[in-house]
Amino acid sequence: KGWINDAEREALILLAEALDSLSDRFAIYGFSGWTRKRCEAYPIKTFDQPYDGETKGRICGITPRDYTRMGAPIRHLSHLLRGQEARTKLLVTLSDGKPDDYDHQYRGKYGIEDTRQALFEARLDGIHPFCITIDEEGPDYLPHMYGAANYTLVSDVTKLPLKVSDIYRKLTS
Repeated sequence: KGWINDAEREALILLAEALDSLSDRFAIYGFSGWTRKRCEAYPIKTFDQPYDGETKGRICGITPRDYTRMGAPIRHLSHLLRGQEARTKLLVTLSDGKPDDYDHQYRGKYGIEDTRQALFEARLDGIHPFCITIDEEGPDYLPHMYGAANYTLVSDVTKLPLKVSDIYRKLTS
């Protein structure tokens, strides 16, 4: 909660502005989890919706929910991406921490391995996962989940909004 999420929302708006100016099709989803029985991915902007004032309002209204149970949302969002006509399919995760859940079994190694498997499955479908994190501990677990070149750490959260467009440009060039 607080200023970190403000920077994440600002970064998300700047990324959406860049995508929209390039006429790239994109969707924005949030996700949350509370044990394996309540994993949700909720739309902020679907592929079919325009990027407009209403979308910006939904981005500004994003608030923290429950836990960061990542495997199920990655699988769901990969399924949505598979149905899109595109030369390059990117699944970009904007993250402030590692996979976690109320369910203590998911914490630590199990959550990391579940997320890693979901990302592997996405790659098999031709989707390129990438993570932008502000978590200083990211280099301890992200190379194992995403691969050494498929994440970036932005250690100064105040610079996150400025870095996000540059990161997208590098991913697509």
